Amino acid sequence: MGVVTTVSAAVKAALTIGGISKLSFIPVMLAAMAYFNYELLDPESRPFNQKTLKEEYDFIIIGGGSAGSVLANRLSEVEGWNVLLLEAGGHETDISDVPLLSLYLHKSKLDWKYRPQPQDSACQAMIDKRCIWTKGKVLGGSSVLNTMLYVRGNKRDFDQWESFGNPGWGYKDVLPYFKKSQDQRNPYLARNTKHHATGGYLTVQDSPFNTPIGASFLQAGEEMGYEIVDINGDQQTGYAWFQFTMRRGTRCSAAKAFLRPVRLRRNLHVALFSHVTKILIDKEKKRAYGVELMRYGSKQVVYAKREVILSAGAVGSPQILMLSGVGPAQHLQEVGIDVIHDSPGVGKNLQDHIAVGGLVFRVDYPISLLFQRTININAALRYAITEDGPLTSNIGLEVVAFINTKYANATEDWPDIEFMMDSASIPSDVQVKRAHGVTDEFYNEVYGDIIGTDVYGIFPMMLRPKSRGFIKLRSNNPFDYPLMYHNYLTHPDDVGVLREGVKAAIAVSETKAMKRLGARFHSKPLPNCKHLPLYTDEYWDCYIRQYTMSIYHLSCTNKMGPASDPMAVVDPQLRVYGIEGLRVIDASIMPAVTNGNINAPTIMIAEKGSDMIKEAWLPKIKRRKRKTKRSLKCNMSNPLFVKKSQNIICSKER
Repeated sequence: MGVVTTVSAAVKAALTIGGISKLSFIPVMLAAMAYFNYELLDPESRPFNQKTLKEEYDFIIIGGGSAGSVLANRLSEVEGWNVLLLEAGGHETDISDVPLLSLYLHKSKLDWKYRPQPQDSACQAMIDKRCIWTKGKVLGGSSVLNTMLYVRGNKRDFDQWESFGNPGWGYKDVLPYFKKSQDQRNPYLARNTKHHATGGYLTVQDSPFNTPIGASFLQAGEEMGYEIVDINGDQQTGYAWFQFTMRRGTRCSAAKAFLRPVRLRRNLHVALFSHVTKILIDKEKKRAYGVELMRYGSKQVVYAKREVILSAGAVGSPQILMLSGVGPAQHLQEVGIDVIHDSPGVGKNLQDHIAVGGLVFRVDYPISLLFQRTININAALRYAITEDGPLTSNIGLEVVAFINTKYANATEDWPDIEFMMDSASIPSDVQVKRAHGVTDEFYNEVYGDIIGTDVYGIFPMMLRPKSRGFIKLRSNNPFDYPLMYHNYLTHPDDVGVLREGVKAAIAVSETKAMKRLGARFHSKPLPNCKHLPLYTDEYWDCYIRQYTMSIYHLSCTNKMGPASDPMAVVDPQLRVYGIEGLRVIDASIMPAVTNGNINAPTIMIAEKGSDMIKEAWLPKIKRRKRKTKRSLKCNMSNPLFVKKSQNIICSKER
């Protein structure tokens, strides 16, 4: 019966993603998992979806993504606190557990499907010239849709945050919080106790599956003078195997890591399909006291005794703040929202990592992760039974490299380009094209003749963009998506860094290590760049504005900063300026985006934010208990002490 149920659920999950015939192997895979007692080995059933909410909680967390999942876990550790976690989406699906299928989740019901406004500076090869911003609308947030890359960032990132006027956010301060959540499964890295730890909720491991191309990437890096390093250790510059937030070959999302193990805590309520429309703020006292939400078609109000915590991400958090009357006063008035606190920085300072897509390199051997060759029943059975094989691959991402262009100071170990090195690329599967949002015309003209051939890809990602975007409300309707302006490549320095990143990626294919595979760049000119000579700076400048990829690292829209910074939205304790009882704890508080993929830093922010909340409230509770105890002891009318009243001396106690 369990097998039948599992297969039924799998078919249903496949249909929600679009009913793609290629996914027909999924029922077989999940039936095998059920048959081999997978649930007995992985008994972490999904958290209960609280049907009836209490009128009041100590803490209300808005957003069940990476940050919200951590906060719900850590705050509910305190037995006397009642915690409510509100998530607009539902549960993860069976398909979301399978690493190779992450791109099939893009534009599914698990995705907010955000698309910023069209701008001429970037994404010209995309449909409607609009970039794609994939963000998770699901318990676990974007950790359910991402490629699970575990990259902490650079030491200098956090020291820079501190230098901006944020004490307590230097590298020495945040490293313990990275380690707190980590369960490092690579035994060689786990021995490095200065930088890594075991026993945390978040499983971090190497990929169970790699192709020969991955090893060649590392050899190419050494040939180019780079070291093989632990990018989350002492030195970031260099090449390394990627590490992933995986467990037993499947995705270890924030929900699986932090929520499922504590699902039985009575003081934690998780409410799904709960779309928060407004934070309730007392206009006179300037204090947050609850939230307004829509759930199952009805409006509800829930009150917060202590704090409301906003963890809805770099798009959702500024949107909800503005809907609640906290934001740029003139803009709020324009859309008909009553201004409670003028905070000009809300929605500003938007930063994201962008990469150049479509850099495809052909090879002579059948060694790449070609989807039509690897997605089949045999791979499904291998995945279900032995927990390895091609389905455990993260869409081919194998090796990471942090390199310096001519614009970086190589002596600082603060590289300005990250290579995401992939044993697959856009011609490997049509779903890549769909996920990236590239037009059919562009795709067919540039890649039509190499679809289904063996290729690899290198995605050069710019690490410290100088361009800044912004978010503003479309209207005062909480269900209208906000207007989002990426402003990619509007700063000329960003164009230069990405251009040099492309040149460096081309150079990798010229190494002996890659030439042994027959590596060669697919140099077909892009449609709108044909008038420019190939390989010139002018051609690459045109190229990067065509196939511009967001890596979905939206951040910095509610930046942390000192009170002297008029654009700071939260203080170093993550409290919203001008409003009591309200914090923002997610990637939006970053003053500057970190040097790498941002899921690990977001989890760190929530770990540190949880401790800040505990430090703010737990001493008060202890003091109140001591005071109550003294009062009880000295109360002569209390029946517990009336018989001994002659022997109690209260003057000193008081």
